[in-house]
Amino acid sequence: MKFLIVDAFTETLFGGNPAGIVLLPDGADFPSDELCVKTAAELRYSETAFIQDLGNNEFKIRYFTPAAEVDLCGHATMAAAYAVMELIEPGETQVCFDTLSGRLTVDKTPDGLYAMDFPAYELSPVPVTDAMEQAIGARPVAAYMGRDLLCVMENENLVRAAQPDLAKAALFSVGAIFLPPDAK
Repeated sequence: MKFLIVDAFTETLFGGNPAGIVLLPDGADFPSDELCVKTAAELRYSETAFIQDLGNNEFKIRYFTPAAEVDLCGHATMAAAYAVMELIEPGETQVCFDTLSGRLTVDKTPDGLYAMDFPAYELSPVPVTDAMEQAIGARPVAAYMGRDLLCVMENENLVRAAQPDLAKAALFSVGAIFLPPDAK
């Protein structure tokens, strides 16, 4: 298997959010889940995307952490789109991914940026707890649970200054998202 390391959400080398991208050989079946998890653990990124070319600019994509498969990963999807449109099919301006969360389409805009309509999850309010504060390093003003835990912080400065304890944050769900209250 060939693999790439792609930094999403940045124009700076070694910046942004890195993801492993594993390119499956043409005509190959997906490796076993065990091999995917072990590969993700070897690469040591929060998520590694495995992509299989289905033809016609469509790809099957699966996301693995060093511990398990997850149904969706935004930065790994964007990293995979970059790999497809810049390296595998240069000049393409759209790629479609079949995921466990449904079909995702990424478009390359005329100014060279990548855009994706990310699926939304229903959120339900949950009580703010001391454990959340300990994981984030500051107390949220509100919290919601959907696929992941979403914590609303009092202001952007708290978000920027946060140094979360990722081991504690991992206890809440697959991932945790911390936003200031005026975030869109």
